[in-house]
Amino acid sequence: MAEEARWYVVHTYSGYEKQVAQNIEKVVENRKLHELIPEVKIPVETVTEIKSGKEREVEKKLFPSYVLVKMVLTDDSWYIVRNTRGVTGFVGPGSKPVPLTDKEVEALGVNTGSEGVEIKIKAGDTVQVIGGSFDGFTGVCGNVNTEEKTVDVTVTMFGRETTVTLPVTQVVKED
Repeated sequence: MAEEARWYVVHTYSGYEKQVAQNIEKVVENRKLHELIPEVKIPVETVTEIKSGKEREVEKKLFPSYVLVKMVLTDDSWYIVRNTRGVTGFVGPGSKPVPLTDKEVEALGVNTGSEGVEIKIKAGDTVQVIGGSFDGFTGVCGNVNTEEKTVDVTVTMFGRETTVTLPVTQVVKED
């Protein structure tokens, strides 16, 4: 029966995605309905966020307010998901859930995690250097290289403008 399971998109209240997913999984576990609802996912990506010179890994939701549910659509499975606290409905016309196509599932990367880097500094920002040889200097950010996690900063040294390439962990955006 599980081979008939398709992916459906469920709309939730903002910030309730994790709670909705956990509640659906709990009902499936308690009622032994694994063949009806084999999987529940919240599409996320892991990004490296750099804030105040500190680098940390954070998970960002790809589609806030949405949860993906792989299920065999029956009256029971529809009722369980639809009446889970925090769920506002299925994505589809009216109250009829429409399954995602295989192409859409693949495009969403449901079975794969993606990784990226989020740098909160952009070209033109005024930045303060907080480490290395140029500690204490203030400059204007030029090029931002997300792959190498570096920024080009133009600083004034000995009365001349000089561009230096620094790791993003050594600069902070000035307010």
